[in-house]
Amino acid sequence: MSEAVERIPAPDGATIALHTFGAGPGIVVVHGGGVTIGIYKRLAHRLADRFTVHLYNRRGREDAGPRQEPYTFEQDLADLGAILEHTGARNVIGHSSGGYIALDAARRGLPIERLAVYDAAVGVAGGFPAQWLDAAREAAARGEVALAMALTAGGINTQSAASRLPLGAQVAICRAFLRTSIGRMMGQLLRMTLDESQQIRLHDAPAEAWSGITAEVLLAYGAGGPPYYAGLNNALAGAIPRARVLAVPRSGHDGLNRAPARIVEPLAEFFAYSIEQFRDARPRA
Repeated sequence: MSEAVERIPAPDGATIALHTFGAGPGIVVVHGGGVTIGIYKRLAHRLADRFTVHLYNRRGREDAGPRQEPYTFEQDLADLGAILEHTGARNVIGHSSGGYIALDAARRGLPIERLAVYDAAVGVAGGFPAQWLDAAREAAARGEVALAMALTAGGINTQSAASRLPLGAQVAICRAFLRTSIGRMMGQLLRMTLDESQQIRLHDAPAEAWSGITAEVLLAYGAGGPPYYAGLNNALAGAIPRARVLAVPRSGHDGLNRAPARIVEPLAEFFAYSIEQFRDARPRA
């Protein structure tokens, strides 16, 4: 499937490089922290026979413009709004911190009709772990990237066997990971990831804070990933009027970018049918 690249204006005068695949109803993908759109191209290709999929790098990454400092989510929200306006797309997929941005965009009234999030990093009444964050930010500020990454990975991936190893062993694993191509990318973007985690912590709120979302929302999470996502999504589903929870079996936090059929097909169904039809077709998680 061919990829078209178009540059569109951002509200602050920068340009947004929009990478587009396929044909059909439009879907905009808001990627997670610590990565770029490269790892989401498999997802785009697997949806492109039915949808027009738009990927874009969020600020400070590859072909994106510079990120405003001090960082807040406001610039991300403005860029997403510009993309929705330009493309006319009304469907959005958000992953991890991109899921927070997408949910907040829907809450603020951006023109989103259907929103699917996967492992959305949303603080709901203290349910998203953040005890690790101060130490990780301090380590990153000192330039101790492997330590900061180990604290981050262990704090977020509470289900992993590695998170129960001594910290020194976790640091050694991360030091080896940083020598891989994806590890180098995540290491280079780690401070940005930690800034996003800080914003998520600062915006922790009761689930009812999200009750104003009128879009149809699919709250998906990997059943093989961090266990707290189940509680977060169920709390959000209880507050968002037209929301549905989907637990994806045998999938971790990286499930969306791996894009197996057990994730892609429910997404395609959701964007093709109403939330009521989707609910009738699939048992509630």
